[in-house]
Amino acid sequence: MIPVSRTTPADRPSAPPPQSGVTPLTESGARSHVSGVCFKIGPPELVGVEIEWFVHDDRCPDRPVPPELIRSALDSLPLGGPDGTSLPSGSRLTLEPGGQVELSSPPASGLMACVDDTRRDLTALRAAFAARGLRLTGTGTDPSARPREMVLDHPRYLAMERFFSSAGPWGRIMMTGTASVQVCVDAGDADGPQAVARRWQLVHRLGPVLVAAFANSPVLDGKATGHRSTRQTVWSRMDPTRTLAPAPDHGDPGEAWAQYVLDAQVLCMRRPEGLPWTAPPGLTFRDWIRGGGERPPTLADLDYHRTTLFPPVRPHGYLELRMIDAQPGDGWMVPAALVTALLDDPLAAEATLAALEPLERLERRGHPQRPDGREHPAARAPRSEAWRRAATLAVADPELRRATLACFAAADAALGRMPGAERLRATVGAFAERYPARGRCPADDQLDALRAGTRRTPPEEPAP
Repeated sequence: MIPVSRTTPADRPSAPPPQSGVTPLTESGARSHVSGVCFKIGPPELVGVEIEWFVHDDRCPDRPVPPELIRSALDSLPLGGPDGTSLPSGSRLTLEPGGQVELSSPPASGLMACVDDTRRDLTALRAAFAARGLRLTGTGTDPSARPREMVLDHPRYLAMERFFSSAGPWGRIMMTGTASVQVCVDAGDADGPQAVARRWQLVHRLGPVLVAAFANSPVLDGKATGHRSTRQTVWSRMDPTRTLAPAPDHGDPGEAWAQYVLDAQVLCMRRPEGLPWTAPPGLTFRDWIRGGGERPPTLADLDYHRTTLFPPVRPHGYLELRMIDAQPGDGWMVPAALVTALLDDPLAAEATLAALEPLERLERRGHPQRPDGREHPAARAPRSEAWRRAATLAVADPELRRATLACFAAADAALGRMPGAERLRATVGAFAERYPARGRCPADDQLDALRAGTRRTPPEEPAP
């Protein structure tokens, strides 16, 4: 993602750090740094969301939107803050490779503050685009049959496109044709009911429910794909060293994540302006530390490498949940409320773990075994059995539907215990009645419209 700024050209590459006088990076030093900065210890309090939107011409959704028109809408916004990238309530705007716009809320003290801040800034964003005849469309894949091109020529994205192109079309589809809602929550305490290890386990087990309940990408390029969450299916087919979850049997999340970071392939190497950022094929960051690159890596290279990893849950000090399709209208509030309620309320967390146990048994039954006893990549999210069913069938799968309804019931009780959450609780309850209680998800609305031939992009109406 590239920040939108009044003062800095959005596509200008940042130079690599200077090499002279830099202490060589060691594997032990890299592991210590990663596990230390990626899991900040403390009582859960802060909540944030990152919401991505496709931009469509309101009169002709299949018409490509000129990048300069998107820029014009963004330039009209009252951006401020220290770096000129923040909306009035503190949300930051970034631009994705295919022209998707992302709004990232500021960390808020609690769910209700997060919702209020985000809605204010989103109102301003929608108005700026509507004034130019543009619509912000919330769906996990672009359903319109329109050409999709890379609108950013930042060397990061050029290197990314080249890296992924050797393994099929999935990388380019991801970069130009997908959008998500990402919910961000604190990592947790050192121990107790809100311990980091417990929350880390819970968000991964919750993943299939979040994919299934909010699946909203059944159409790509104007055609049904056979998957309720095509976006999640796309992610599952990309480079496993950066899209699978870390090994589930490691007791320490920090150490598991550090090993994951070192074993992931290097996607790009930052170089001076004018030079490509492509990396040698097959080079992992561990290989780079051991002398496999053209120069020794620095701590800054390690931190940049972490931004090119895309597992279902990515730790940044807080936990970023990345498995949720973009939602229409204000539908993003429902996954934000569900995740926060289930993680931060101890009673709801206990109920959720119990509700997810049948899915854990499904995962264990579905694990293929290699002859040498090593773990098969399909044993890990998002390639494992429950995740695959969630992306394909969503809550039409009976086991996923039961688990989803139990999670919504636990969240309803938790929101009932949260001061000031009455209206949000009603919104979450209405979603549960409209979708999982009927074996449906937002993707089914798109499929109904496609069969009826009434419209090609989802409506941008508020969630019920």
